[in-house]
Amino acid sequence: MILYVVRRLAAGLVLAVLVTVITYLLLSLSFDDVTRTLVGSDATPAQLAAQKAAMGLDRPLVAQYLDWLSHAVRGDFGASYFTSEPVRTAITARLGVTLSIVVVALLLTCVFSIMLGVTAAARGGVVDRIAQGASMVGYLIPNLLIAIALVYVLAIKLHVFPATGYTPFAENPGRWAASIAIPVVALMMGGIASLTAQIRGAMIGELRKDYVRTLRTRGIPTRSIVLRHALRNAAGPALTVLSLEFIQMLGGALIIEQVFALPGFGQYAFNASLQGDVPIIMGIGLFGVLLVVIVNLVVDLVNGWLNPKARMVS
Repeated sequence: MILYVVRRLAAGLVLAVLVTVITYLLLSLSFDDVTRTLVGSDATPAQLAAQKAAMGLDRPLVAQYLDWLSHAVRGDFGASYFTSEPVRTAITARLGVTLSIVVVALLLTCVFSIMLGVTAAARGGVVDRIAQGASMVGYLIPNLLIAIALVYVLAIKLHVFPATGYTPFAENPGRWAASIAIPVVALMMGGIASLTAQIRGAMIGELRKDYVRTLRTRGIPTRSIVLRHALRNAAGPALTVLSLEFIQMLGGALIIEQVFALPGFGQYAFNASLQGDVPIIMGIGLFGVLLVVIVNLVVDLVNGWLNPKARMVS
């Protein structure tokens, strides 16, 4: 198991390097535009050259990237071209806002999807049709439309939750929960749709297997068969979908944070992309890849714990 973890972490680091290399190559195409934005559109060629030299953008591209990588390994991601704010400080401060939304949405998605998927597979009939209908709605309606509808009903009409803004958990837990309630629900809808469908299909397949019939003939209660045996065996594919949902929710947070004016990772990335702020974009890309690698590793470890066969294959 330790060897497996080390191997996966090594592969994740290689992936992170590849992503940052490609990102830096693409960003290099806009170095001239960023420099002109900093010094002004009426700057002379000499002023542009001086600004590029001051930022180190006049050196060979390989040397620039290796210099950034050597600092990044030590935890120094540079500073914003436009605000001079250290990238690491800015990202870590905003990452907490995004993760508070995404992690809560992911946990609730997991809980509701298990409830709906297991119930639909075990009982069938009307319950199954309702679960499939709910999944279809989640598939068809984009998160943005759900967010706008929730703001109109719950914030503007009923005044149950605030329409915009964010309150840190340490400042006021109640207000924190209220400030992320609508964004969390908006992120959950699509996740519940896909994960419920996955769990339902996997559970139906497990409940039709011979070992389930054998357990029933031995008088083991249906609840125990469903929750302790069938659900455990069906968890592998569902966990894979859950890891993909985490990635999708991170992407969805970019839009959701714009709608709700949340000072999170997504909004920060969006603004940095518009400006072409290279240090911020590089830092965000690296943090994003590392988050995905860690989540996938955790999912694989949980899957191996639930299903020893998966651990043996790994």
